[in-house]
Order: sequence, then structure tokens, then C-alpha cells
Amino acid sequence: MKTFLFLVFITLMPLEAFPQEFDKDILSFSEYLGYVKKYHPMVSRANLEIDKAQAQLMQARGGFDPKIEVDFDKKQFRDKEYYTILNSSFKIPTWYGIEIKAAFDNSEGVYVNPQNYTPNQGLTSLGITVPVGQGLFINQRMADLRNAKLQINLSQSQQRILALDVLYNASEAYFSWLKHYNEVQMYNEYLTYAEQRYQGVLKLIEQGDKPAIDSIETGISLKNRRLSLENATLKLNKARLEMANYLWINDTPIEPSEKLKPETGLSKDIENILKTGELNNSEAIILQHPKLKMLETKIEMLDVERKLKANYLLPKIDLGYYYLSEPSHIENFRTDDYKIGLNFSFPIFLRKERGALNLTKLKLQDTKFELKQEQLQIKNKIDAQLTEIASLKKQVEILESLVKDYQTMLEAEDRLFSFGESSIFIINSRETNLIAARIQQINMENSLLMSNAGLFKIMAVLN
Repeated sequence: MKTFLFLVFITLMPLEAFPQEFDKDILSFSEYLGYVKKYHPMVSRANLEIDKAQAQLMQARGGFDPKIEVDFDKKQFRDKEYYTILNSSFKIPTWYGIEIKAAFDNSEGVYVNPQNYTPNQGLTSLGITVPVGQGLFINQRMADLRNAKLQINLSQSQQRILALDVLYNASEAYFSWLKHYNEVQMYNEYLTYAEQRYQGVLKLIEQGDKPAIDSIETGISLKNRRLSLENATLKLNKARLEMANYLWINDTPIEPSEKLKPETGLSKDIENILKTGELNNSEAIILQHPKLKMLETKIEMLDVERKLKANYLLPKIDLGYYYLSEPSHIENFRTDDYKIGLNFSFPIFLRKERGALNLTKLKLQDTKFELKQEQLQIKNKIDAQLTEIASLKKQVEILESLVKDYQTMLEAEDRLFSFGESSIFIINSRETNLIAARIQQINMENSLLMSNAGLFKIMAVLN
């Protein structure tokens, strides 16, 4: 019965509880990138930048929220009511600095200031305040809202750059894992050859066909192969654990099994996976590049700041008009009952305002220069990376041919040895050259993969 309940429990558990995605022999590079994009916490953290920008936009919009204000004061001392004062208002700020205000005031008591006297029922007012100078076409509230909207575009570009950094580092870790895996496979292969050769030489020595010194020569080669394999295995395990830093599923880090293998022959498909072979129009990529988009957004934000600073050069003139009425006589409109106001201020020399405006203009000009420089650098980086990839492809082809030639030389030397016309020393020398060429080939393929990843990062096009 317990066994049955356990099986039912296992069946009903959600699939996410088990990392079934890794119950396989091979983890392809495209699958690996898919896990990184979907689950890695740094990618999720990059998405938070957009959430922060949206929160800032909501905060900026709060500057245009209607506001209710109530101010109530009352003083009672020795059975005498000194005063009771109520000032309440409802304000509606609008886009162009105009503010609409409805208010109700009621004051009574022995010591109320005469200018605050109101009728017994209180006094209502409805009016408007208009800035006719500074603050009419742009003010701090308007600038904050515009910049908050632009901040969303800026955060989207930042999110792309952060995600690209994570994907590039994850690709580097995967390529390192693949490189050391290929080295381990190669050393395993030549360790097998060395063991077979050692056993064969021992039989020939027993038969008297070879001198005993050949066993020392082949034994040294065998030990070197074992040492190289052990060192390569250590590097493989470290690379696998480094690659595991980027493997997450549902906020849970996953440590891949030692039996898990990378995708071999990746250099033939890397351009299709990273879309680096589809670079037909570099100008279009440059125009959509997130770094350039960031600089363009910063220019727009600085332009908003420039307009705001230029607005401070205008005199501050606020005109206000309020219609006054008793609550019971609101419908009886009397043009004679009103309150008007005028506020005026203007610095004589405007040194603070002119200095702030000049600083903003300099920042704006500097950012425009930076944009032009960044455009040129990205174009040159793309061209340089394409040149490097083309050169690495040629080097890979040359090394493939070189490895075949070394392999042919080794096989020929083995045949001569079987006829008694060669020596273990020459065979070991041939094999050492072949191993060095294959190591160079593995490193060159890794350089080609990394160069494609570098182009992917420069292009900044998320698939």
C-alpha cells in the first residue's frame, strides 16, 4: 500500500520538480542558450530595469494628480472662542502649468483677522491660476513626465545590453566546456593507442624482435598520455562547473551530470544559431543598436532639460482669478465678487539660470559627439570581427589539412615499424606532432566560436 501511495505521489507531482530537460546525453548549444534566456536570474534582473522605469513614470504622472487640502484651526480659552478657521480646497493641476482650484472657507470667532471674515455659511470660491511667463510651456512636472517616458526606452536598451552580456558570458563558458571535452576525447583516443602499442612492443621484446629499451620508450609515451588525460579531465570538470553557473530552471540552479556532453561540430552551425551569417546590412543593425538607442534617448532627455533651463530665463508671472460666492447663492452669479492675484519675480543678472543652461548645452553637445563616435566604433568593430571570422575559417581549413597529413605520416610510420624499418622514437615523435596539431585545431575552432559570439555581442540583435 505504501508503495502504491508513493507512486501516486510521484505521478501527481509537477514536472517542474524534476530537471527532466537534463536527462539526456547531449546538451546542444541552442537549447543551452534557451535555458539561459528563460531562466537565468541576471536576465530576469535586467527585465527589472523596465519595471523600475514604469514605476518612475507612474511617480511622474503623480505630479498631475488632483489634490484635496484641508486646514482647520480652532482656539478656545477660558470659555471664550478665540477663532475657528477652516480652509479647504480641491486642486487640479493641468499640463501647461494651469491650475484649477475650488475652495470652501469658513471663519468665526472674536479674534479672527478681519481679512479672513466670511459669511455665516462660509465662502466658496472657484478659480484658475495661469503662469504667463515661466512655466507656461514647460515646467518641472512636465519635464519629469517626459523624461520618465524616455526612461522606459532607455531601460529597454539597458535590458538588451545586460541580457547580451549574460548570453555572451554563457556562450564563452559553453565553448570552454566543448573545447576541454574535445581535448579529453582526443587524449582518450591516443591513450588507447599508446596502451596497445605498449602491449605490442612487450610481445615483440619477448619474441626477441625488439630491444628491451623500446619498452622504456613506449612506457614514457604511455605515462605522458595518462598525465595529459588527467590534466585535460581536470580542466573539463572545472569548465563544466563554470558552465553550470548559467543553467537554471524555475529559480533553481542545475548542476549537469558528468555524463552530459556538449554539441560537437558546432563550428559548422554557429552562424545559423547566432545569426551572425545573416549580416547583409550593417547600417540597419547600427541604427537599431541598443547603445546608440541609449545615447539617442539621453540626447532627447538632455534636450528636455535644455528647454526647462531656457524657460527659467523668463520672468515668473502668475495670474490668478477666483470667483467668490456664499454656498446658498452659487447660482446667482455676481461679477463684483472675486479675488485676483499677481505674483512677479525676475532675477536681475540671471547668472545662475544662464550658467545652468550653458552646462546643459555642453552636455548635449558632448553626448552628440559621443553618439557619432560610437556609431563609427560599432561599424569598425563589425568589420574587424567579420575579417577575423573569415581569417579563422581559413586557418581552420588549413589545420584540418595539416592534421590529415600528420595522421597519414603516423600511419605510414606504423606500417614501417611493423616491417622493422622504423623505431618507437620516430613513431612517438610523429604522434606528438599529430597531437600538437589537433590541440591547435581544437583551439582554433574555439577561437572561431568565440569570434562569432563576439560578433553576436557587437551586433546586439537578440534572437
